[in-house]
Order: sequence, then C-alpha cells, then structure tokens
Amino acid sequence: MAGLREQKKAETRKAIIDSSIQLFTEKGFEKTSIEDIAKQAGIGKATVYTYFATKDDIFLTFCSEELEDAFATLQTPRKEDDRVLDQLVDFFMLKFKFVTKNSEFGRQLLREMLFPKKVNNKVKEHNQRYFDILEKLFKSAQDRGELPPAQDLFLLSVHFFSLYLGVLVGWYGGYVASLEEAEEAMRNLFGHVFMGVGL
Repeated sequence: MAGLREQKKAETRKAIIDSSIQLFTEKGFEKTSIEDIAKQAGIGKATVYTYFATKDDIFLTFCSEELEDAFATLQTPRKEDDRVLDQLVDFFMLKFKFVTKNSEFGRQLLREMLFPKKVNNKVKEHNQRYFDILEKLFKSAQDRGELPPAQDLFLLSVHFFSLYLGVLVGWYGGYVASLEEAEEAMRNLFGHVFMGVGL
C-alpha cells in the first residue's frame, strides 16, 4: 500500500514539473500561474502547493535534476579517463544546450541563478551543485596529475563557471551564433586558464 502511495506521489510530482515546463515554454514564466499549472496537470491548486511552495521552486527543481543527469554522463568509465579540459567542455556544453534550447526558458534560468528576486536556499543549492560537480572534476584531475595539488578548487570552479556564463551572454547577445562556436569558445577560454595555472 505504501509503495502505491509513493508511486502516486512521484507521478503527481512529475506531472507538476512536466506541466510547468511546458507552460513556461509556451506562455513564459511570468505569465504562467500556479492555477495554470494545476489545470494542465489535472490536479487541484492546493495539491501543487503540497509539493512546491512557488513556481521558482518548480523551475529550479527541474533544472537541478537536469544538472544531475548531465553530470551522470561524465561518470562513465570512458569519460572519467578523459582530460579535465574535455570533461569541462562536455559538461558545460550539456548545460549550454539545455539552457539555450528555448530562449525564454534560458533567460529565466539565468535570472534565477544570477539575479534572483530574493536570496533563497533553492537558488543557493542549485548554484552550489555546479560548484560541487566542478570541484569533483578538478579533484579527480589532481589525483591524475593533470592539475597542481595546491590549486584552490572552489575558486577554480567559480572561474570556469564565470567563463561559461560569458559564453552564454555571448549567445544571447548575438556574438555566438552556433553550438559549434560556443564549444570552440569554451575550449579556447578554458585552455587559456589551464595555461595560466601552469599546465
């Protein structure tokens, strides 16, 4: 009985997230209400609030789960043996493709990550996941001898994250016109950093 209840809860949660993302894409984040989401998911408005406090929570939950899926692709045996530069480009390109697939969606994610309406734990947790993933990649690179052992992994993570954001800004500003250009820009920018830390 408990198993069925948990399955039903998981299905309802998924329906809320899926309906939200569809509506955010079609109508825009600001124009989508919790009532719209509930109607699209075929549930009551109060049920949505049982799972998520705000639209922002739904949005960031979806993005965080996508981030975990992206990182999982880097943990295959082949990927774990790749050079850290290749791993970084792969990781950030996965995120880049996700963020830029829908312009409005991507802009909303950037707003929430960089300029949230108010500081909240959900945004901080989402951003922290980026840094945790990057620090893990860098630690593995240190263990393989690709990075000097004295590097501050958090500051290095912030630096690469900032470069990734710079490429995103270039995309939205029209300076980067294709995924190929984005990947080349990341590889060049990241490569310059590695030359700077003595590799």
